[in-house]
Amino acid sequence: MHIHLGTWSRDELDRILLDASLIQDPGLCIEYIAQQFLDLPYKESSLIGDDHTEEVLVIDFSGVDCFTFIDYIEAMRMSESFEAFPEHLTRIRYRSGQISFKKRNHFFTDWSVYNADFIEDATESVGKEQVGRIRKMLNDKEDGTCWIPGIPVAERTIFYIPGRAIDHSVINRLKTGDYVGMYSELPGLDVSHVGIIVRHDDRVFLRHASSDKDNMRVIDQDFMQYIKGKPGLIVLRPIKVIID
Repeated sequence: MHIHLGTWSRDELDRILLDASLIQDPGLCIEYIAQQFLDLPYKESSLIGDDHTEEVLVIDFSGVDCFTFIDYIEAMRMSESFEAFPEHLTRIRYRSGQISFKKRNHFFTDWSVYNADFIEDATESVGKEQVGRIRKMLNDKEDGTCWIPGIPVAERTIFYIPGRAIDHSVINRLKTGDYVGMYSELPGLDVSHVGIIVRHDDRVFLRHASSDKDNMRVIDQDFMQYIKGKPGLIVLRPIKVIID
């Protein structure tokens, strides 16, 4: 296991996790934890493991990319202390809790398939009659190569809300703490970016690890502005869990 706590101490993380465990609503719990990550630097390729390198469980709070950000948040909402966090991160990041590159949840929609005990696909309930459906061969590029070498291609039905259909009625059905992915039209991909919905004072924000050169950190961004021009949206919603 590789651990880098960044600027936090274990005592500080224990306090955050204990405070979060007292918040009964899963969305508000996620929002509280994610708030602690605001302004954390963007850092890509922090995980260890590929088709030639043995997988290592990485906990790196010195920086996050968009996916490790939500990985950490979801595992933290299940943990009353940092001692319990690695086990829950393993459950979130890997299928059947097996630390392996091939078992890692590489795609956003892997969460709703393999983490169904604590995440549900809410795309249809948010998008209603506007929802589109497409069958994709995840990881299969148009030229026949793979986006992620060493990972088998998986056939999956993807539900998404088309960008042109994302209006105020759709926005109003989003909840604080929803994990959202920007639908990708590219063959073999489900999303291009992920983040967390946060509602404040009649405004809706995307809290995410931004790789934009003008940001390069975890920020809150006006969601209506951010989603303009995007092909669509996938919504995964946290389910209330009993912390153990």
